[in-house]
Amino acid sequence: MEKVIFHVDVNSAFLSWEAIHRLQQGETEDLREIASAVAGDRNKRRGVILAKSTVARQYGVKTGEPVVDALKKCPDLVLVPPHHGVYREYSREFIRILNDFSPCVEQCSVDEAYCDMTGTSGLFGSPVEAAHKLKDRIKKELGFTVNVGISSNKLLAKMASDFKKPDLVHTLYPEEIKDKMWVLPVQELFFVGKATVKKLHTLGIYTIGDLANTDVEILKAHLKKHGEVIHSFANGIDTQILSGEEVKNKGYSNSTTIPFDVEDEATAKIILLSLAENVAARLRNDDMMANVVSVAIVDSEFHNSSHQMTLLSPTHNADELYQKACILFDELWDGSPIRLLAIQTSKVVPKETERQMNLFSFETDEKKERLDQAIDKIRNRFGDAAIQRASLVKQKDKNNN
Repeated sequence: MEKVIFHVDVNSAFLSWEAIHRLQQGETEDLREIASAVAGDRNKRRGVILAKSTVARQYGVKTGEPVVDALKKCPDLVLVPPHHGVYREYSREFIRILNDFSPCVEQCSVDEAYCDMTGTSGLFGSPVEAAHKLKDRIKKELGFTVNVGISSNKLLAKMASDFKKPDLVHTLYPEEIKDKMWVLPVQELFFVGKATVKKLHTLGIYTIGDLANTDVEILKAHLKKHGEVIHSFANGIDTQILSGEEVKNKGYSNSTTIPFDVEDEATAKIILLSLAENVAARLRNDDMMANVVSVAIVDSEFHNSSHQMTLLSPTHNADELYQKACILFDELWDGSPIRLLAIQTSKVVPKETERQMNLFSFETDEKKERLDQAIDKIRNRFGDAAIQRASLVKQKDKNNN
């Protein structure tokens, strides 16, 4: 049976979620219908646009650009600060609905996920019919729109979801690649960054079709292994397997693809803290503890680097994971613009496994354990936004002021 993979992507996620939240709080103006953007403080030089409305896009406002540049393009641009706790709640509800459609959901960031829909036609109809039912339910129940890309693998499904937006369903099956994907500019292909585009242009490669039909040995000569990878992608070849299950005793991880270049340490560490909280909560939920933590960075040119550390004793505490992640980040980051951050844990053991604690750390660890349990209970009952660590709130405030 041929695989059926959906890539579901929230349209202008932060802006949409912010707009819905404000309308629920009694505001009458819908941010989605005016020139608006979610961004850092407009008086802060390093503030950037996190998400923008369709109207703002018409003025040329771009995600990831400095606020000062966006205001030059659109002086009346309405800027609102981000509320990440609110966005996590909408993300949870988004994934909840996806789980009603597929037994295998793989969330790849706060606003996008893959669904394996293979064999579900008896429940939801054809893939296109199922995609429309999915996106329409999200719109009806949650109030925001999504794009759904359909194909037989993750790469093509993601490419399809990036076609015309918003609130649309697109297919990109292997037999459609030539007509739908090869005609696109080469920079539209996943994993092709600015520096790669320049090199490809010098080789006379301007479209994805040009890339697909170029001798792979020529690409390897100029781009090494990366040339081979993007040649495969241009031909629709993707060997990634979609798995929605976390394998116990192997490791727990979380990553986020950032819609703009992160170029400052403070913003990167805010993201790391959110990732550490997520990984720690899942470890605790499964009564597991990790002995190894690693951090991975993918820069704007998709160069990947990672570093790991073995802990003195296993943990499932977010603060401990975050502190070690920061040490690894400081050792690893060379200052290049960041597009993806990940925290992974490995060599996990059951909670009951004896920890190598000394007399002086036992009481402190017990206090952390009770605090984590209390936080988990509150979040499970009232949602992630109900309680946040002071360290995260302070860093967010510092970043936005």
